Amino acid sequence: MTETPWVPVLWFVAIVALIPVALWLLRRSPVGGTMAASGLRTVGQLPLSASQRVVTIEIGSGDDRTWLVLGVTPQQIRTLHTMRPQPGSATAAPAGAGSGFAQVLGRLRDGGGGTHAR
Repeated sequence: MTETPWVPVLWFVAIVALIPVALWLLRRSPVGGTMAASGLRTVGQLPLSASQRVVTIEIGSGDDRTWLVLGVTPQQIRTLHTMRPQPGSATAAPAGAGSGFAQVLGRLRDGGGGTHAR
């Protein structure tokens, strides 16, 4: 049985084409589901150092929502505090919105942030 040189190339193309399909199916399955579907949402985070940060997450839904303030390091995650959600938290901006760079750039564009002459 003679094999043409195109058969391995066609197998390669078929396998490469199946990778995005497999990833899409994994994302749609319960195994690869997102955290938002499970009732878990990041409210905010504050980096303390390169490897440590404080993270506030919201668990539950409706009236059963609870905020957990967590201390996160590479070795462990520790619960620092548990509290009820703050009023107006549903419309609060996500963590990272209005980053430091965007604020500095906005001040420079308005002319109020630089000491050098233009």
